[in-house]
Amino acid sequence: MQRRRLLQTLGMLPIAGGAGALLAAPAASSKLLIVFLRGAYDCCNLLVPTASNFYYESRPDIAIARPPAAGAAADPANPTAIALDANWGLHPALAGNLWPLYQKGELAFVPFAGTDDTSRSHFETQDGIELGQPLDRRRDYRSGFLNRLAEVVNGAAPMAFTDQLPLSMQGRAQVPNMALRSVGKSALDARQSRLIADMYEDTPLAAPVQEGFAVRANVARQLSAEMDAAGRGAVSARGFSAEAQRIGRLMAQGYNLGFVDVGGWDTHVNQGGVKGDLATRLGNLGDGLAQLPAAMGPAWRDTTVVVISEFGRTFRQNGNRGTDHGHGTVYWVLGGGVRGGKVLGEQVVVDQAHLFQNRDLRVLNEYRAVLGGLFARQFGLRPAQLAKVFDGVAPRDLGLV
Repeated sequence: MQRRRLLQTLGMLPIAGGAGALLAAPAASSKLLIVFLRGAYDCCNLLVPTASNFYYESRPDIAIARPPAAGAAADPANPTAIALDANWGLHPALAGNLWPLYQKGELAFVPFAGTDDTSRSHFETQDGIELGQPLDRRRDYRSGFLNRLAEVVNGAAPMAFTDQLPLSMQGRAQVPNMALRSVGKSALDARQSRLIADMYEDTPLAAPVQEGFAVRANVARQLSAEMDAAGRGAVSARGFSAEAQRIGRLMAQGYNLGFVDVGGWDTHVNQGGVKGDLATRLGNLGDGLAQLPAAMGPAWRDTTVVVISEFGRTFRQNGNRGTDHGHGTVYWVLGGGVRGGKVLGEQVVVDQAHLFQNRDLRVLNEYRAVLGGLFARQFGLRPAQLAKVFDGVAPRDLGLV
């Protein structure tokens, strides 16, 4: 078996080693997980601009109703947005999972976020964000921003919870990847694993191969325990909720830079309002994210989870009661050390006059600047180190942590 084929069979690359030798930053105990919502979710029905009459005029079929007036009782049969402040509300699908985190101050939202890329192409914009390079330069597909972060953070232990190594993790630092949703039993039994390991004994790949088997065995043990628990009425192993628990446990055990993507957010037709396809997806995502504090235990205090998407969707609903490709979106930031319970970042009035190209939310909080400000604070990056991650960026510290 060729060495390259072996690593593909394992579904991972060797564990990072030596990353950050030249520009080691402090705060290695901090953990960061990026959750990428592929397909551009409709942020306007997640973080609802409840003060905007224009929102309700633009979405006669899919808008989320305003919260009850002060002193009025909520009607359980007719859910509404959950009031966050005088201008914003939260989709009721998150009432039982993430709303408690917001109340505890462990969840914040950043509206008008995103990239200056206006192609409205899923793939082009996803690639651009994951690379994190200036838009006016030729793209280097061998260098993603999380990999560059791994190079400058002291003791970085990156991990991608995906089938393929994502662009954000491509680069000089070696990063393992594994999609936990598809990992049940190993394709290799113990005897086969031992034979392969023996093949690489006394070679430079001996340690990475052993490390790869160890990670896979660890995940398999967790899945086995989970299936046993399910027999006693435990939660299903399917869906992002269960995957998030596994990610949380693995992050707590030894990884401090993680990436996972969640698909299915392209809602052109019948996306629904309080109920429907989007509401179901938001609820499932919220259920999964709400598992992280318990799964990570004490490590949650030093963890930041950032939920991003390639762009937002058109502000007005389309003729199919859905929404089309837009521009500005909303980022979610949660974690034990997050200064949440707020809607942060630069904002404008949500009305027709302030739309981008008369169709989308504007981007006022450019993602490289926002993430750069977050990384600088969380990992203690100096300007030269931050420039390695996001070349040419002027970081914006929104006080997220």
